[in-house]
Amino acid sequence: MTDRPDAPDPSQDHAFDPGILLEVAGSYLLGHDGSGLNRHEVAEQAGVELDAAQDLWRALGFAEAGDDHAMFTDADVDALRDVDELVDLQLLEPSMLPALVRTMGSTFSRMADWQVRLLLGAITRGDETELPLEVLTEVIPVVERLQSYIWRRHLVDAAGRLLLKGTTDTSSAPLAVGFVDIVGYTTQSRRMSTDALAAMVETFERETSELVVEAGGQVIKTIGDEVLYTVSDPIAAAELALALVDREDDDPTVEGAYPQVRVGSAYGTVLSRLGDVFGPVVNIASRLTSVARPGRALLDAELASLVQHDDRFRVRRAPRASVKGYEHLELWSLKHPKTRH
Repeated sequence: MTDRPDAPDPSQDHAFDPGILLEVAGSYLLGHDGSGLNRHEVAEQAGVELDAAQDLWRALGFAEAGDDHAMFTDADVDALRDVDELVDLQLLEPSMLPALVRTMGSTFSRMADWQVRLLLGAITRGDETELPLEVLTEVIPVVERLQSYIWRRHLVDAAGRLLLKGTTDTSSAPLAVGFVDIVGYTTQSRRMSTDALAAMVETFERETSELVVEAGGQVIKTIGDEVLYTVSDPIAAAELALALVDREDDDPTVEGAYPQVRVGSAYGTVLSRLGDVFGPVVNIASRLTSVARPGRALLDAELASLVQHDDRFRVRRAPRASVKGYEHLELWSLKHPKTRH
């Protein structure tokens, strides 16, 4: 375990000196021993051009360092070498490098921010007479192992999805794209407490993700109060849309209840790039969600044609709508079949 500085006097107002914690954290996580490298030195040791190193640094989401800032370590040198090796191995085109690094930086930035907030919350609830540096040496390795496992497992799942499609085109494919949106989120957020709002959002994201995975789909991202997902099978996409609108809890006043939602789903060729999806199908699904009634699901004409003859669904044409980019968007409502008495 890393040696830690003496704990502060319990009589002090603060449980620990943030400066000391950051110094030790930098030493433990990045190997920073106080004699860091400046940007010129790091680029020279990595064997890359300074401009390329700076572009990579900005793409990762870090502020640009001045010439006199010795803030880099051997870990930064190794990272530049690793990126250079990926290009040498012809795993990706040099032109794709900035986009790949930017996506990774954005993803890990959000994850790190959330993890640090959890850590600080745990610190304030713990023994305030002790510096929480043991967290670095005991918890961080566990988190690293877990993150590595999750990444490897998702690699296998992603490979399975692509290979089973029987196509070598990994950038575009026919998919059902769906958006699920919390009804009245802005109004609810104004009248709910912070804890209640957090509980609702957590329930919405967790249970939506579970339903998408059960349908054989993939959550692409959460955008504020809505979730974007894809499903390869049209029938599964329709079943998922109904499951989402049906999920609303009977008593929405209970903290952590699943909120009322609306769903829009469209089908067609979608461009997949760096974990995100693009194209007219995505735009149409978003527009369908914006005009769907609370607790209802809407389909575009293509998806409706693929599922309307299945007796598990009741698909009916709805009045056309004029939305951004589409003056007369064709709408189809999706419901359960009528119960026969």
